Amino acid sequence: MGAAIPLDDGMPFLLFVAGYKKMKILFVASEVYPLVKTGGLADVAYALPKALADLGEDVRILLPAYPEAVDRMEARGRRVRLGDPLGTGQCYLLPGRIPDTDVRVWLLDNPAMFERHGHPYLDSDGVDWPDNHLRFALLSRVAAMIAFAGGMMGWQPDVVHAHDWQTGLVPAYLAQWRGFTPPTLFTIHNLNYQGRFAPEVLQSTGLSPEIYTMQGAEFWGSLSYLKAGITYSDKVTTVSPTYAQEILTPEFGGGMEGVLAARADDLVGILNGIDLETWDPATDPLIPAPYSAETLDDKEASKRVLLEYTGLPPDSDAPVLGLVGRLVEQKGVDIILDALPGILDMGFLVIIQGTGDTALEARCIQAMAEAPDQVSVRIDYDETFAHLIQAGSDAILVPSRFEPCGLTQLYAMRYGSPPIVRRTGGLADTVIDAADRDEGSGFVFDAVDPAELIETMGRVRQWYGNKAWWRALQKNAMSKDYSWHVGARSYHDLYRSLLPHQGPMTLQ
Repeated sequence: MGAAIPLDDGMPFLLFVAGYKKMKILFVASEVYPLVKTGGLADVAYALPKALADLGEDVRILLPAYPEAVDRMEARGRRVRLGDPLGTGQCYLLPGRIPDTDVRVWLLDNPAMFERHGHPYLDSDGVDWPDNHLRFALLSRVAAMIAFAGGMMGWQPDVVHAHDWQTGLVPAYLAQWRGFTPPTLFTIHNLNYQGRFAPEVLQSTGLSPEIYTMQGAEFWGSLSYLKAGITYSDKVTTVSPTYAQEILTPEFGGGMEGVLAARADDLVGILNGIDLETWDPATDPLIPAPYSAETLDDKEASKRVLLEYTGLPPDSDAPVLGLVGRLVEQKGVDIILDALPGILDMGFLVIIQGTGDTALEARCIQAMAEAPDQVSVRIDYDETFAHLIQAGSDAILVPSRFEPCGLTQLYAMRYGSPPIVRRTGGLADTVIDAADRDEGSGFVFDAVDPAELIETMGRVRQWYGNKAWWRALQKNAMSKDYSWHVGARSYHDLYRSLLPHQGPMTLQ
């Protein structure tokens, strides 16, 4: 059980009955592909509910009604009026589905908080919206309202699954309200993003001041939404078994290793998967030609188009390295840039797509200016181009300093583009070094060191030069099953282990 905070007598008492035939699961997330996406969270928040629905469970997703999400959702039914829970104006739920799926969605419509185009968390200058504390408190509050008083929707969840700091207050609200409430599961996708705010914002959330303690959500003089999620949820998960162990150490714990150690018995690492329908080179409509492990020669069509599109020599026989993702130190982008002269000397072509730290973006652009025939950089994120890079590259770079799970390497293996990874977190759990001829699926190195990356690239060049070796490695990579079949069942079993549930802990 998670910790308890004072009960709020203002909420009505409702009886929660845990008997069921199929579980009702409420997902709460700040982004969901294809409605809105900034990173892997959106992919997980789409693919996991889809996989759980395939297991026969009743899953609904709650996320903010960003303009892009409203435009992309397939609307179904009338909006539902919710009142004004936090003084931000009238709120509504807009029911619908993710297009071409049976995944049901509720968009939380509150224009003052969410009617903003562009990045869901940042303004046009790339700075956090100053009212993010209120925006995501509202999302959490409405999720708790649905969970607690589900009768207003004619649907009450058996389990609430909240994701990352933006939803960290969901368990806190439910722990505060009187009555039997659904159990909560809180998933940490990246511990470095902690949702820390000045303690004064607590008053705007409607939560008890007693939450602001070392045993609650106080963290080094700030209010941490992430810590609230860890503290008040019934179970805490993260996105790979190795990362679950790493975050208990000072090196990876982000200062929260003690908080997590206190919940160690309730902390579970479940490896993320990928959606095999969205990421399948045999059926992918976003790449020039389909291919499979049996028709790998057809992968060359994507490579040609990729080189033409990026302005690199289209007839080159050189191996192409792709990098897709956030351009930040966590992802080892600085390691790549430091090693780049040595990598280019080996004859590689390098294609980069992403956004992130402005200094690293500038270094990427400078690298392209210095070697325009070998380096192409695109400072943005485009889903179609991301698919093309996965299909058209010979290998994908993922030399992260730390990596909770990582999806890029899973897509890379699926597309026969062996990933080059550092041994950490989910990368260690998923990629087997090519030295294992039977099971190898990529290239793995250990040190946060440009010299070791260059040495690893030498091995890549050697393997690429032997077509039989490279084909065998590609087929090994493509044979790995990192679908959601296993992960969804693990979550399914974890949800069931929480039922029946006797409500939040009471004050001693």
